[in-house]
Amino acid sequence: MEESPDPPFVETYKNLIDTNIVDDEHIDLFMVEECELPLINLHQLNYGNKFEREECKKKIAKASREWGFFQVVNHGVSPNILGQMRTEQVKLFKKTFNEKINIDKSLNFSEGSYRWGTPTATCLRQISWSEAFHVPLSDVSKGFSSLSFTMEEFATTLSELAQELARLLAEELGDYYNYKLDYFKETCLSSTCYLRMNRYPACPISPQLFGLMPHTDSDFLTILHQDEIGGLQLFSDGKWISVKPNPEALIINIGDLFQAWSNGVYRSVEHRVVTNKFKERFSTAFFLCPSYDTEILSCVEPCLYKKFTFREFRQQVQEDVNSFGYKIGLPRFLLSTN
Repeated sequence: MEESPDPPFVETYKNLIDTNIVDDEHIDLFMVEECELPLINLHQLNYGNKFEREECKKKIAKASREWGFFQVVNHGVSPNILGQMRTEQVKLFKKTFNEKINIDKSLNFSEGSYRWGTPTATCLRQISWSEAFHVPLSDVSKGFSSLSFTMEEFATTLSELAQELARLLAEELGDYYNYKLDYFKETCLSSTCYLRMNRYPACPISPQLFGLMPHTDSDFLTILHQDEIGGLQLFSDGKWISVKPNPEALIINIGDLFQAWSNGVYRSVEHRVVTNKFKERFSTAFFLCPSYDTEILSCVEPCLYKKFTFREFRQQVQEDVNSFGYKIGLPRFLLSTN
């Protein structure tokens, strides 16, 4: 009998699945309104006249303030690169589970790059029905496989796009940030960013489980390339909404660090992935991250958040996940308003 590529979700979480009562929120994972994120044509930014460029910048800043999410087309990332990345990703995830848990060394990935499920889960709400390779870009350049070459090409093009968008968003924050326009170029290096390849296997007990638990991203910016299956949802105006897939677009979202650095102007929005009972889903994310010693502090006062380093932020997130089973994030760093 051919060995399955799927992690042993059912066996591992059998007791939680059998004994937990499914709450109304989980039952209604799919009963949410579908929306199209703000769609921004970057052709105007790169090739438009002065008025079109300024309008495009304003649209990006507005979406980052109001939604924390937007999608871009004519983004300059070749369809060939996106297609090859997806081909290599699918090929990697088709390996058996036992092969994947032991593959880090052969791919020159850091130990623990492959992960699945939620090790700390104590209830259904905390289970993520997914597997991923979370890879520092410093690992990508060490490999000699077609996967490594493709990941490097993919990361290079998305890094350029992320840097362009981050600088633009800094410009739109106004004069206080003018001297910080090279901040991302200086702190978010190719050695400090990450790629994450995700696979969400078909889930026999969907929609009772998350593909990925509700969370915000611990970075400045995330660029996501997803397939046509759908499942991404975000929390907006007090309710969850489902993001309609657009095969031509890349999805951009603001991370926690940008929210703190912009003093709350740009929003890091909670999002999640819901499972599909019959189809697997693939996505790849690029995370624009600084070095661990980079200090995150707003350029304007009064500051909403105290100064912290990226290392301190990650350590606090990990402590909270270990203690409570979920991330708390930026609220830990709010300055007292008393």
